[in-house]
Amino acid sequence: MMDTQRLIAFVVFSFSALLLWDAWQKHNAPKVPPAPAAVSVPAGVPQPSAPLSAPNPAGTPAPAGGVPNVPGAAPAGEAISVKTDLFDIELSTAGGDIRRLTLRQVHSALDRTKPLTLMEASAKHYFVTQSGLVAQGVQLPIHRSLYSSEARSYELGSGKDTLEVRLVARDVSGAEVTKRYTFHRGSYVIDVAYDITNRSEAPIAPSAYFQFARDSNPPSEDAAQTSSFGGITTFTGPALYTQEAKFHKVDFKDIEKGKQSHPGKAKDGWIGIVQHYFVSAWLPKDGVEREYQTHKVSDNLYTASVVIPVGQVAPGATASVDVPVYIGPQEKDQLEKIAPGLNLVVDYGWLYILAAPLFWLLKTIHGFVGNWGWAIVILTILIKLVFYPLNAKAGRSMAQMKVLAPKMEKLKQLYGEDRQKMNQAMMELYRTEKINPLGGCLPILVQIPVFIALYWVLLASIELRHAPWIGWIRDLSAPDPYFILPVVYAVSMFVTTKLNPQPADPVQARIMLIMPIMFSVFFLFFPAGLVLYWVSQNLLSIVQQWHINRTLEAEAKAKARR
Repeated sequence: MMDTQRLIAFVVFSFSALLLWDAWQKHNAPKVPPAPAAVSVPAGVPQPSAPLSAPNPAGTPAPAGGVPNVPGAAPAGEAISVKTDLFDIELSTAGGDIRRLTLRQVHSALDRTKPLTLMEASAKHYFVTQSGLVAQGVQLPIHRSLYSSEARSYELGSGKDTLEVRLVARDVSGAEVTKRYTFHRGSYVIDVAYDITNRSEAPIAPSAYFQFARDSNPPSEDAAQTSSFGGITTFTGPALYTQEAKFHKVDFKDIEKGKQSHPGKAKDGWIGIVQHYFVSAWLPKDGVEREYQTHKVSDNLYTASVVIPVGQVAPGATASVDVPVYIGPQEKDQLEKIAPGLNLVVDYGWLYILAAPLFWLLKTIHGFVGNWGWAIVILTILIKLVFYPLNAKAGRSMAQMKVLAPKMEKLKQLYGEDRQKMNQAMMELYRTEKINPLGGCLPILVQIPVFIALYWVLLASIELRHAPWIGWIRDLSAPDPYFILPVVYAVSMFVTTKLNPQPADPVQARIMLIMPIMFSVFFLFFPAGLVLYWVSQNLLSIVQQWHINRTLEAEAKAKARR
């Protein structure tokens, strides 16, 4: 029968091997190239042109509405600067779309004096918004059409709550089209609208499409110093939500293979691009018919789109379509207020039912202490108190095993290499002393889901990004710059190992001694907030186990005197 130490050693060693294998694979994996020139594929909406630096991009394919292809390279367009309290944005007169977006109040993970650029159109990283109109029998502007603007720069003035930027489509036949952006002070939601006036002699029935075009490259280090933590890589790619299908991620690899699975038509929900700490999502109004689409348009370029019928527009009449877009941080409380299901982009893994209340508790504690580091410490203490009965039982079982260590050593000397007889003698000893060798396993297994859920809470919470603790820890989402916490963790693990009974198997004993060093090496690259949790957990376990060991030793001495 496998004893407690052997089970723990097996689990931990297996997990360590998995982490090392994952790290080796990532280190030796080929680099993802920048997005090349786009290759046209049939789709329901016009697909994006290649990045500006790509030579000779292919023409835009015909959408379902029958609009002819647009051959040749996309026009360069002119930049339009927009400044608000939250954004620095560059629009382009080519398509009237966002080609660059900087979050003024969110800073680079590498340089806190530098605002974070989340969207850009470059050879290094391609992530932009695109939108347009399609209809049979009339030429309407798509995301490669030219627009004109009254100014080349706009700024949200002091005392103003909104800023509107109007772009008028050029070279449009049979219609007048104005594209409007409305920015709101203090909000990461931008209203994107089209006003369509039918100047033809027949009714038209346009559809509007709104999409993100993005490469599959992982987020830059400016957004998050790492998107992989302990072998777990955070998701980057399209995601959508409907009341019927709920929250659904769409992997880039599935899109590439044509195996994407998501609801096409719906009357609610949203579609967006998710990455660690940030989300960009088109948010059509509920009740409006829409179709969601994802497409691969080159070796490293993908789109996530929503298509909305505008309805029939009579000659001389004007129709409008308005779809807000959210581009900003994954602040869970704010996302809940903006759209149903948008808060689900905060990825707590498969233990969301445990992680969500843990985050609520962590945030509540932070509301009292005002420091996320101390909030983690206090949360660890509370979790330890909740599980104290189980931990005490496990600790007592281990301490009893430690008290029996001299007797077990005698059995080992008595039976030598005869393992069968030694195991029989050990089981008889356990029965005589009324000790269950697996008594410490169940309490540990019960707590594992809570530990995993808390791991995901600390991993996914943008609130910890750039959050200081004390002294040298200025960012709980970044690794400890001086490796102090990993060293403290190693020492605490070593002390914990010494407090517990030593395995009879010399190989297991060596593994238990090596583990503190092995995990400390892993923790050199873990966010400080995660390491702080494990250090706090270990220190509390040391105090608890020391107290239990002292109690049992006193009981054993008293029993011996009787």
